Amino acid sequence: MLHRNRKQGERAFRIEVDLLSRLHSPYLVELLGYCADQHHRLLIYEFMPNGTLQQHLHHKQHQPLNWGSRLRIALDCARALEFLHEHAIPAVIHRDLKCSNILLDQNFHAKVADLGLAKMGSDRINGQISTRVLGTTGYLAPEYASTGKLTTKSDVYSYGVVLLQLLTGRTPVDTKRPHGEHVLVSWALPRLTDREKVSEMVDPTLKGQYSKKDLIQVAAIAAMCVQPEADYRPLMTDVVQSLVPLVKNLTSVSTSSSSRFQNQTASSPKC
Repeated sequence: MLHRNRKQGERAFRIEVDLLSRLHSPYLVELLGYCADQHHRLLIYEFMPNGTLQQHLHHKQHQPLNWGSRLRIALDCARALEFLHEHAIPAVIHRDLKCSNILLDQNFHAKVADLGLAKMGSDRINGQISTRVLGTTGYLAPEYASTGKLTTKSDVYSYGVVLLQLLTGRTPVDTKRPHGEHVLVSWALPRLTDREKVSEMVDPTLKGQYSKKDLIQVAAIAAMCVQPEADYRPLMTDVVQSLVPLVKNLTSVSTSSSSRFQNQTASSPKC
Protein backbone atom coordinates (compact mmCIF):
# COMPACT_ATOMS: atom_id res chain seq x y z
CA MET A 1 0.00 0.00 0.00
CA LEU A 2 1.07 3.60 -0.56
CA HIS A 3 1.69 5.60 2.62
CA ARG A 4 2.49 9.09 1.29
CA ASN A 5 -0.02 11.94 1.56
CA ARG A 6 -2.89 11.56 -0.91
CA LYS A 7 -1.73 13.98 -3.62
CA GLN A 8 1.89 12.90 -3.56
CA GLY A 9 0.87 9.27 -3.16
CA GLU A 10 -1.38 9.39 -6.23
CA ARG A 11 1.40 10.90 -8.32
CA ALA A 12 3.93 8.34 -7.06
CA PHE A 13 1.48 5.53 -7.79
CA ARG A 14 0.96 6.65 -11.39
CA ILE A 15 4.70 7.10 -12.00
CA GLU A 16 5.48 3.67 -10.56
CA VAL A 17 2.85 1.95 -12.68
CA ASP A 18 3.88 3.82 -15.82
CA LEU A 19 7.62 3.22 -15.48
CA LEU A 20 7.54 -0.40 -14.35
CA SER A 21 5.00 -1.23 -17.06
CA ARG A 22 7.39 0.11 -19.72
CA LEU A 23 10.84 -0.60 -18.32
CA HIS A 24 11.97 -4.17 -17.89
CA SER A 25 15.34 -5.12 -16.45
CA PRO A 26 16.56 -8.03 -14.31
CA TYR A 27 17.84 -5.36 -11.91
CA LEU A 28 14.49 -3.64 -11.35
CA VAL A 29 11.76 -5.22 -9.24
CA GLU A 30 8.95 -6.56 -11.43
CA LEU A 31 5.47 -5.07 -11.13
CA LEU A 32 2.93 -7.91 -11.39
CA GLY A 33 -0.22 -5.86 -11.05
CA TYR A 34 -1.97 -2.99 -9.35
CA CYS A 35 -5.33 -1.93 -7.95
CA ALA A 36 -6.89 1.55 -8.17
CA ASP A 37 -10.26 1.44 -6.42
CA GLN A 38 -11.70 4.77 -5.27
CA HIS A 39 -9.18 6.02 -2.66
CA HIS A 40 -7.33 2.70 -2.39
CA ARG A 41 -4.08 2.13 -4.25
CA LEU A 42 -2.17 -1.15 -4.25
CA LEU A 43 0.96 -2.26 -6.11
CA ILE A 44 1.79 -5.96 -6.45
CA TYR A 45 5.46 -6.83 -6.93
CA GLU A 46 7.34 -10.08 -7.40
CA PHE A 47 8.16 -11.78 -4.10
CA MET A 48 11.67 -11.01 -2.83
CA PRO A 49 12.12 -13.49 0.06
CA ASN A 50 15.26 -11.99 1.61
CA GLY A 51 13.73 -8.60 2.27
CA THR A 52 15.68 -5.37 1.95
CA LEU A 53 19.34 -4.49 2.08
CA GLN A 54 18.46 -2.18 4.98
CA GLN A 55 17.35 -5.16 7.07
CA HIS A 56 20.51 -7.18 6.48
CA LEU A 57 22.85 -4.28 7.20
CA HIS A 58 21.12 -2.71 10.18
CA HIS A 59 18.73 -5.20 11.83
CA LYS A 60 20.40 -7.73 14.11
CA GLN A 61 17.73 -10.38 13.58
CA HIS A 62 18.71 -10.68 9.91
CA GLN A 63 21.65 -12.61 8.53
CA PRO A 64 24.78 -10.44 8.03
CA LEU A 65 26.02 -10.28 4.45
CA ASN A 66 29.42 -11.67 3.52
CA TRP A 67 31.87 -9.76 1.33
CA GLY A 68 30.93 -11.59 -1.87
CA SER A 69 27.24 -10.86 -1.40
CA ARG A 70 27.99 -7.17 -0.81
CA LEU A 71 30.01 -6.90 -4.01
CA ARG A 72 27.29 -8.61 -6.05
CA ILE A 73 24.62 -6.37 -4.55
CA ALA A 74 26.74 -3.30 -5.36
CA LEU A 75 27.04 -4.46 -8.98
CA ASP A 76 23.33 -5.27 -9.29
CA CYS A 77 22.38 -1.81 -8.04
CA ALA A 78 24.90 -0.15 -10.34
CA ARG A 79 23.42 -2.03 -13.29
CA ALA A 80 19.92 -0.93 -12.30
CA LEU A 81 20.94 2.73 -12.36
CA GLU A 82 22.94 2.25 -15.55
CA PHE A 83 19.79 0.87 -17.17
CA LEU A 84 17.68 3.82 -16.01
CA HIS A 85 20.26 6.43 -17.02
CA GLU A 86 21.57 4.94 -20.27
CA HIS A 87 18.94 2.64 -21.75
CA ALA A 88 15.59 4.13 -20.75
CA ILE A 89 14.15 6.63 -23.25
CA PRO A 90 13.98 9.28 -21.94
CA ALA A 91 16.55 8.77 -19.20
CA VAL A 92 15.11 8.14 -15.73
CA ILE A 93 16.52 9.57 -12.49
CA HIS A 94 15.47 7.37 -9.57
CA ARG A 95 15.77 10.18 -6.98
CA ASP A 96 15.28 7.95 -3.93
CA LEU A 97 17.86 5.18 -4.06
CA LYS A 98 18.49 3.87 -0.55
CA CYS A 99 18.99 0.56 1.22
CA SER A 100 15.30 0.10 2.02
CA ASN A 101 14.53 0.35 -1.72
CA ILE A 102 16.95 -2.44 -2.62
CA LEU A 103 15.27 -5.84 -2.44
CA LEU A 104 17.01 -9.24 -2.27
CA ASP A 105 15.83 -12.44 -3.92
CA GLN A 106 16.39 -16.03 -2.74
CA ASN A 107 20.01 -15.93 -3.96
CA PHE A 108 20.69 -12.45 -2.54
CA HIS A 109 20.67 -10.87 -5.98
CA ALA A 110 19.50 -7.26 -5.68
CA LYS A 111 16.73 -5.43 -7.49
CA VAL A 112 15.95 -1.74 -7.16
CA ALA A 113 12.39 -0.78 -6.22
CA ASP A 114 10.23 2.30 -5.57
CA LEU A 115 10.31 4.50 -8.66
CA GLY A 116 7.49 6.66 -7.32
CA LEU A 117 9.72 9.73 -6.98
CA ALA A 118 11.52 9.16 -10.28
CA LYS A 119 11.98 11.95 -12.82
CA MET A 120 12.40 11.64 -16.56
CA GLY A 121 14.94 13.90 -18.26
CA SER A 122 15.37 14.99 -21.86
CA ASP A 123 19.17 14.70 -21.79
CA ARG A 124 20.67 11.37 -20.81
CA ILE A 125 23.75 12.65 -19.04
CA ASN A 126 23.97 16.39 -18.61
CA GLY A 127 20.37 17.55 -18.62
CA GLN A 128 19.29 19.29 -15.43
CA ILE A 129 15.78 19.22 -14.03
CA SER A 130 14.64 21.86 -11.56
CA THR A 131 12.32 20.20 -9.09
CA ARG A 132 11.06 20.28 -5.53
CA VAL A 133 13.54 18.46 -3.31
CA LEU A 134 12.26 15.01 -2.39
CA GLY A 135 14.11 11.95 -1.19
CA THR A 136 15.72 10.74 2.01
CA THR A 137 18.07 12.65 4.32
CA GLY A 138 21.61 11.31 4.12
CA TYR A 139 21.25 10.13 0.53
CA LEU A 140 20.62 13.48 -1.17
CA ALA A 141 23.36 14.91 -3.39
CA PRO A 142 24.44 18.31 -1.99
CA GLU A 143 23.65 20.27 -5.17
CA TYR A 144 20.17 18.74 -5.32
CA ALA A 145 19.48 19.37 -1.63
CA SER A 146 20.57 23.02 -1.87
CA THR A 147 19.25 24.08 -5.30
CA GLY A 148 16.74 21.47 -6.48
CA LYS A 149 18.88 20.85 -9.59
CA LEU A 150 18.53 17.15 -10.39
CA THR A 151 20.71 15.11 -12.78
CA THR A 152 21.74 11.50 -13.18
CA LYS A 153 24.77 12.41 -11.06
CA SER A 154 22.36 12.93 -8.15
CA ASP A 155 21.62 9.20 -8.31
CA VAL A 156 25.35 8.47 -8.46
CA TYR A 157 25.78 10.26 -5.12
CA SER A 158 22.96 8.24 -3.54
CA TYR A 159 24.55 5.07 -4.89
CA GLY A 160 27.84 6.11 -3.28
CA VAL A 161 26.09 6.36 0.08
CA VAL A 162 24.69 2.84 -0.37
CA LEU A 163 28.19 1.64 -1.23
CA LEU A 164 29.51 3.23 1.97
CA GLN A 165 26.83 1.39 3.93
CA LEU A 166 27.90 -1.89 2.34
CA LEU A 167 31.49 -1.16 3.35
CA THR A 168 30.92 0.11 6.87
CA GLY A 169 27.58 -1.25 8.06
CA ARG A 170 26.69 2.29 9.21
CA THR A 171 23.55 4.30 8.52
CA PRO A 172 23.76 7.56 6.50
CA VAL A 173 22.96 9.65 9.57
CA ASP A 174 23.47 8.47 13.15
CA THR A 175 23.36 11.11 15.89
CA LYS A 176 24.20 8.49 18.54
CA ARG A 177 27.75 8.21 17.25
CA PRO A 178 30.59 10.45 18.53
CA HIS A 179 30.86 14.03 17.33
CA GLY A 180 32.28 14.11 13.81
CA GLU A 181 30.79 10.72 12.92
CA HIS A 182 27.11 11.67 12.68
CA VAL A 183 27.03 11.96 8.87
CA LEU A 184 28.45 8.92 7.08
CA VAL A 185 29.76 10.73 3.99
CA SER A 186 31.51 13.49 5.95
CA TRP A 187 33.17 10.95 8.22
CA ALA A 188 34.11 8.47 5.49
CA LEU A 189 35.28 10.66 2.61
CA PRO A 190 38.71 11.67 4.04
CA ARG A 191 39.37 8.05 5.06
CA LEU A 192 38.47 6.31 1.81
CA THR A 193 41.80 6.99 0.11
CA ASP A 194 43.92 6.14 3.16
CA ARG A 195 44.83 2.45 3.00
CA GLU A 196 45.19 2.10 6.75
CA LYS A 197 42.13 4.08 7.75
CA VAL A 198 39.89 2.40 5.18
CA SER A 199 40.51 -0.97 6.84
CA GLU A 200 39.41 0.52 10.17
CA MET A 201 36.09 1.56 8.57
CA VAL A 202 35.01 -1.93 7.53
CA ASP A 203 31.81 -3.40 8.97
CA PRO A 204 32.89 -5.52 11.97
CA THR A 205 30.32 -8.20 11.08
CA LEU A 206 32.60 -9.16 8.16
CA LYS A 207 35.15 -10.33 10.76
CA GLY A 208 38.04 -9.57 8.44
CA GLN A 209 36.78 -11.93 5.73
CA TYR A 210 37.38 -9.80 2.65
CA SER A 211 40.04 -9.04 0.07
CA LYS A 212 42.13 -6.01 1.06
CA LYS A 213 42.80 -5.31 -2.62
CA ASP A 214 39.09 -5.37 -3.45
CA LEU A 215 38.31 -3.21 -0.41
CA ILE A 216 40.68 -0.49 -1.61
CA GLN A 217 39.12 -0.56 -5.09
CA VAL A 218 35.56 -0.39 -3.78
CA ALA A 219 36.51 2.42 -1.40
CA ALA A 220 37.95 4.37 -4.34
CA ILE A 221 34.70 3.92 -6.28
CA ALA A 222 32.67 5.10 -3.28
CA ALA A 223 34.94 8.14 -2.88
CA MET A 224 34.33 9.16 -6.50
CA CYS A 225 30.58 8.67 -6.24
CA VAL A 226 30.16 10.93 -3.18
CA GLN A 227 32.29 13.80 -4.46
CA PRO A 228 30.70 17.15 -3.48
CA GLU A 229 30.99 18.40 -7.08
CA ALA A 230 28.67 16.50 -9.42
CA ASP A 231 31.04 16.82 -12.39
CA TYR A 232 33.68 14.77 -10.58
CA ARG A 233 31.35 11.81 -10.04
CA PRO A 234 31.56 8.91 -12.50
CA LEU A 235 28.83 7.69 -14.82
CA MET A 236 27.10 4.52 -13.65
CA THR A 237 28.50 2.76 -16.72
CA ASP A 238 31.99 3.46 -15.36
CA VAL A 239 31.00 2.10 -11.96
CA VAL A 240 29.66 -1.09 -13.53
CA GLN A 241 32.86 -1.57 -15.53
CA SER A 242 34.92 -1.15 -12.35
CA LEU A 243 32.89 -3.65 -10.33
CA VAL A 244 32.50 -6.41 -12.94
CA PRO A 245 36.11 -7.69 -12.63
CA LEU A 246 35.82 -7.82 -8.84
CA VAL A 247 32.67 -9.94 -9.00
CA LYS A 248 34.13 -12.16 -11.74
CA ASN A 249 37.15 -12.73 -9.53
CA LEU A 250 34.84 -13.90 -6.73
CA THR A 251 33.37 -16.50 -9.09
CA SER A 252 36.77 -17.72 -10.30
CA VAL A 253 38.11 -17.99 -6.74
CA SER A 254 35.00 -19.94 -5.69
CA THR A 255 35.30 -22.29 -8.68
CA SER A 256 39.02 -22.82 -8.03
CA SER A 257 38.40 -23.63 -4.36
CA SER A 258 35.63 -26.07 -5.28
CA SER A 259 37.87 -27.82 -7.82
CA ARG A 260 40.69 -28.19 -5.28
CA PHE A 261 38.27 -29.69 -2.77
CA GLN A 262 36.93 -32.17 -5.33
CA ASN A 263 40.46 -33.18 -6.37
CA GLN A 264 41.49 -33.68 -2.76
CA THR A 265 38.39 -35.79 -2.13
CA ALA A 266 39.00 -37.90 -5.23
CA SER A 267 42.62 -38.57 -4.26
CA SER A 268 41.81 -39.49 -0.64
CA PRO A 269 42.24 -43.19 0.20
CA LYS A 270 38.99 -45.16 0.31
CA CYS A 271 38.02 -46.92 3.50
